[in-house]
Amino acid sequence: MRSYLLAASAIALGLPLPVQALSDGSDDGIGAILVNASRSGEPLATEDYPGSVSVISSEEFDLRQVRNVADVLRDVPGVAVSGVAGQTQLRLRGSEANHVLVLVDGIEVSDPFAGEFEIGALQAEIGSSLEVLRGPQSALYGSDAIGGVVAYRSASGREAPGGAARLEAGSFSTVNAAARAGFAGDTHEFALGATLVSTDGTPNARGGTRDIGRDGLALSAKGSFDPAAGVQLRFAGRYVRSEGQFNDQDFDPASPTFGHVIDSPDTRFEQDAFYALAGLNVATQEGRWTHDFSGQLADIRRDSFGPFGRSFGHEGQRLKASYVSSYELGGPAFAHSLTFAADVERESFRNTDPFGFAFTGWRSARNVGLVGEYRAASELFDFSAAIRHDLNNRFADATTFRVAGAIQAAPATRIRAAYSTGTKNPGFYELYGYVDGRFIGNADLKPEKSTGWEAGIDQSLGGDALRISATWFDSELEHEIFTDYPAPDYLASPANRETLSKQKGLELSARAQIGPQVTLDAAYSWLDAEEDGIEEVRRPGNIASAALTWRAPGDAGSATLIVRHNGATDDLAFTDPSYVPVTVRLHAYTLVNLAAEATLTSRIRAFGRVENLLDETYEQVFSFISPGRSVIAGLRVTL
Repeated sequence: MRSYLLAASAIALGLPLPVQALSDGSDDGIGAILVNASRSGEPLATEDYPGSVSVISSEEFDLRQVRNVADVLRDVPGVAVSGVAGQTQLRLRGSEANHVLVLVDGIEVSDPFAGEFEIGALQAEIGSSLEVLRGPQSALYGSDAIGGVVAYRSASGREAPGGAARLEAGSFSTVNAAARAGFAGDTHEFALGATLVSTDGTPNARGGTRDIGRDGLALSAKGSFDPAAGVQLRFAGRYVRSEGQFNDQDFDPASPTFGHVIDSPDTRFEQDAFYALAGLNVATQEGRWTHDFSGQLADIRRDSFGPFGRSFGHEGQRLKASYVSSYELGGPAFAHSLTFAADVERESFRNTDPFGFAFTGWRSARNVGLVGEYRAASELFDFSAAIRHDLNNRFADATTFRVAGAIQAAPATRIRAAYSTGTKNPGFYELYGYVDGRFIGNADLKPEKSTGWEAGIDQSLGGDALRISATWFDSELEHEIFTDYPAPDYLASPANRETLSKQKGLELSARAQIGPQVTLDAAYSWLDAEEDGIEEVRRPGNIASAALTWRAPGDAGSATLIVRHNGATDDLAFTDPSYVPVTVRLHAYTLVNLAAEATLTSRIRAFGRVENLLDETYEQVFSFISPGRSVIAGLRVTL
């Protein structure tokens, strides 16, 4: 890890730029700007969006001292997070982890092999923000958005001109660093960013002694250039390097720890990912009619190692080209917009089996998606409708749609509702299986299909002193893909269920201004996710969070107390010698974090935090122990 420590020093100290302070985003969802709620690409205020959305601003990232983006997602209603070394999963409203589309600076970042993104590798950059669209978004984004969209944005050079860096260290030999620089002129803007994390970690096996450490490095760049009036070129690029240890399960049927995680010396993983996007936007008719052309690339390689060398690996690549045409229509009472989009995508994958037992050639899938979207807005009413038709070279063509509306029923009361459908195509690992033969693919799988509705209300009380939101949702999933263990060999293989998977729940959120210096943000989710009357795994029935923030007068400092509760949930354990999983119950847990910051000079701030303040012992996944209490301190410099 020495090279990572040297890199941390370079990141934290390598920005000698005479620039201004970073600007913060909105400190709450009201008035925040969405960039992914419509395919038009036009910014949309949260109060004009007729669906369920949460925004975590750059200021909230700072106050809560977010380093792992997955952690702050626990503060979003409807989101369940579960993670182990090298794999952190998100589930929105009871969906599967590969039903959630993750965008980073507009780029689809999921691994084509698994169909999901390892969000545990996403470290928060200085000035970053997050928006979460809950509920099916397939009508806009296609197969991968059946559960919703999580969109992470780094700050642009125009949003945050200047330079800043932070460096921190603490428990478990942890070092975390970040730096950024932003530049902006009349016709251009450019931003560079870097994050680094290195930790020796803690044991994650019950009774284990082997520390599970990890190292991660991310480099990013984004910018735009306006060569002429109404014409803009843009780009974004990102490289991520992740490596770390992991522990295997005990597969000895005679062992008392059979099926449990045990210390596994020399097991580790490495992952390299490169993402890029380039685009051209042309505005005509005084900006009312826009044409946007873009292309993006995701290239990911992952390898696992054991005591005798490399044991498993795969490569995945996604190429995508999009054209979006949007026309804005004014009117005496309503503003209208019409948008057409076309997406052409090719995903490729291959095993890199080191033993020569598996097919190592490339396999690919191609998809063309055609989107039509209509939006209407007035002072009292917002409406949107979208339809998408997908043509896939492997599966039957699919059509999905979404209709949503909201009405300002009173000056402080907004009522909204939405109905949507979604589809999710089987992924490569489900179709073709794993290298080691323990998971046999099923080429006859059918796509999963969902339908759902939601209804909600947003209410302000005492002006803006208290804002509350409540949403009820109900959805059904058809042809759910699950893992079967058929006799006589009981080898794992995916299959489609013949029964319906049903999810329903309640999402509550509130923000209160308690005096001039204190704010309280709270969220609660109740979920009932069942398949044929049986509770689905890793979907807690109750999730809650609260963040209480105090700001000192004159920007002298701040303190934030964060409480996150994860209710009890079922999981699967492979503790039967037949290798058929049995259902186990994971206990509820509550995590308490405390973060504080003090201004030392106009350019330097000192900060510190305690994570898992009460030293809770808990498992997010069966028999994997999560880290205990940690203490971190550091400095942040604005140049």
